[in-house]
Amino acid sequence: MRIAVSGAHSLGKSTFVNDWVAARPGTIREEEPYRALGLHGPYEILFRDESNRLHNGIQLYYNLSRVLRYRCPSDQVIFDRAPADFIAYSQYTADCGTTDIDDSFVGTLVEPVRESLQSLDLIVFVPKTESAPVAMEDDGIRPVDHAYRDAVDEIFKQMYREDRYGLMAESSTAQLIELWGTRCQRIERLEAAIVAMRGKSTNPEKDLGGLQI
Repeated sequence: MRIAVSGAHSLGKSTFVNDWVAARPGTIREEEPYRALGLHGPYEILFRDESNRLHNGIQLYYNLSRVLRYRCPSDQVIFDRAPADFIAYSQYTADCGTTDIDDSFVGTLVEPVRESLQSLDLIVFVPKTESAPVAMEDDGIRPVDHAYRDAVDEIFKQMYREDRYGLMAESSTAQLIELWGTRCQRIERLEAAIVAMRGKSTNPEKDLGGLQI
């Protein structure tokens, strides 16, 4: 199962990825691009209205290169971030109009991201939700800025719930689910979703698309 966890920052995605790997020994954990390239790598990557084409482009293509390594659905891997994340973050900066990122640049990201979905089985979208709020943690890495997180989360919701960029084509092998709750609930709910997906593979009339769990 090739899983990519997607959504705005400071919503517990990395914690969930770590919990999932701990619960499933043998699962490969693919690092978040920012941590690999910026925090622990050679690049100074900025956020919010300071991101530029280099910052977001290198993160996207790092993520794509890792996703494309896993060609077989039997591969057991989970990605901390999906390629689509860099569309959402780029759109935020494009809306700010402060750097070389604009709507035209965002448009160039769509097709590579769409193609990457052929190498994923499951997109786990972690939205901000009042039913399971996640406190903003000052980890010394991410901006502690509620307005920024809210704005990016809204773009993610447009992308996944309204298909703003037309990513989730019917030809895609990737299924989309939404996931929230306590740490234990998230693990249990994803396990249930995978069982449902496997049931779908033997029942063509069953559709998991857009399932909220």
